[in-house]
Amino acid sequence: MAVKSDHSAGGEAVDMDAAERCIRRSGLLALAVTLVAAFAAYHLLPLFWSFPQELPARLAFAAQASAFVLVWVLVGVGIVSTLRRFSPEDIGGSAFGPPSQRLAVPVAFLQNTLEQAVLAAGMYLALASLLAGPWLSLIVVGVVLFGIGRVLFLRGYARGVFGRAFGMTLTMMPTLLGYLLVIALVIGRII
Repeated sequence: MAVKSDHSAGGEAVDMDAAERCIRRSGLLALAVTLVAAFAAYHLLPLFWSFPQELPARLAFAAQASAFVLVWVLVGVGIVSTLRRFSPEDIGGSAFGPPSQRLAVPVAFLQNTLEQAVLAAGMYLALASLLAGPWLSLIVVGVVLFGIGRVLFLRGYARGVFGRAFGMTLTMMPTLLGYLLVIALVIGRII
C-alpha cells in the first residue's frame, strides 16, 4: 500500500491505491452519466428546442453556451476576491505569498475552473463548427454537467481527492469526449 501525504486534505496520510481507485470509479461514473445524459438530450431536447443548422447560428449558440461555463470563473473570482478583501493575511495579493488556509480551497477552485472553462468553451466552438441540429444538444449536456461538477468539486475539495474526484471528472468528461468526437470528425473529413 503506497501512502503519501495529501496536503490538500490537511496533510493527513492518504492511501494512494485507494485514491487511484476512487478516481477511476469517479471517472467511470462520470462517463456513464455523460453518455446517458447525451443520449437522453439528443432524443428529448429537439422535442422542445430547435437547434440551429447554419454555421453562423451554430457558432453563436456555442459562444452563448460558453458564457454559462465562464460564469463559473466569475463565481470563483467573486469568492476569492471577497475572501481576500476581508483577510489580513491575503489582502496583499498572491504576489506577496501563498494564500491563507481559508483562501487556499477557493483559489484552487478558481484555478481549476478557469482551466476547465477554457477547455470546454473551445470544445463547444469546435463541435458547433462540425455538427448541427440535435447534435448540438451535446453542448447543452456539457454546460449542465459542468455546473453540477463545479458545485460537487467545490463542496468536496476540503475532503481531498475522495471529496473532489467525482466533481472533477463530471466537469471534465463531456469536454474530453467532445474533443475526441471533434478529432474523429476532423480526421474523418481529411481521409
